[in-house]
Amino acid sequence: MSLDDKAFIQYSRQIMLPEVDELGQQRLMEASVAIVGVGGLGQLCAQYLSAAGIGRLTLIDDDKVELSNLPRQLLFSYDDCGQYKAEVARDRLVGKGTGDKSQVSAFGQVAAKVVRLDGDNAESLLSGADLVLDCCDNFATRQHVNAACVALSTPNVVAAAAHFAGQLMAFDLSKSPDSGCYHCLFPAELRVSESCSTIGVLGPMVGTMASMQVLLAIKLLLGLPGLGVLHRFDGLTGEMRKFTLRRDPKCSVCAAIKESNIKAYAACGELACSSALGENDE
Repeated sequence: MSLDDKAFIQYSRQIMLPEVDELGQQRLMEASVAIVGVGGLGQLCAQYLSAAGIGRLTLIDDDKVELSNLPRQLLFSYDDCGQYKAEVARDRLVGKGTGDKSQVSAFGQVAAKVVRLDGDNAESLLSGADLVLDCCDNFATRQHVNAACVALSTPNVVAAAAHFAGQLMAFDLSKSPDSGCYHCLFPAELRVSESCSTIGVLGPMVGTMASMQVLLAIKLLLGLPGLGVLHRFDGLTGEMRKFTLRRDPKCSVCAAIKESNIKAYAACGELACSSALGENDE
């Protein structure tokens, strides 16, 4: 896809970046991204990705807008309560584009899938995506997203926020098999009790993690570094800690990777995380 004058002007500030340039912008406009969960994280990620010129967005969520969502999920309004988030988000994003119901930002497409992702449909829903953003609202769904991404060899960018704590990580077994998958870090047997619905969360905390998540996603689409690290953000102190992600050779999800595909790497820190944030902000 070549850039015409309109596209060049619209994305000029991105194209000025040497890490992006025209070739990188073309890659973004040809990319297909799936977002699982269109709540606090997902609705903001969708806005940034569409504004960046992503070629196709698929929004997957069966939840409806609720009054308690509005302080954090700024894409929605009072009038949207009771409507499906994926459909409202799609229509809102389309409205920011040309007005054509099949396009957003004049260049991309947006699809809404009003369905709950589970073990039976995860692969079919995520098939064809170049990258997945896991913005879902529960631990079980995260495991289904991870298993599908492993099976499809699709990069998976995961974020979570609750209270004043945030987590961000990305997995891509084809490029960083030594980093493992989400299940290596947080096995399905792990009990998760903390979530924004049980301990609360502030809108800016969710927005901070969503911005970091979509930034990491765009970097990966451009071929920039970002894999193999768990980021833990403390919203009270503003402190960010980084830990190296390590593959579990006995992981029931990704252990089938052939050892010959695992590249040697130098460790940049010890992983010291034993808890997952469950729900993000749906």
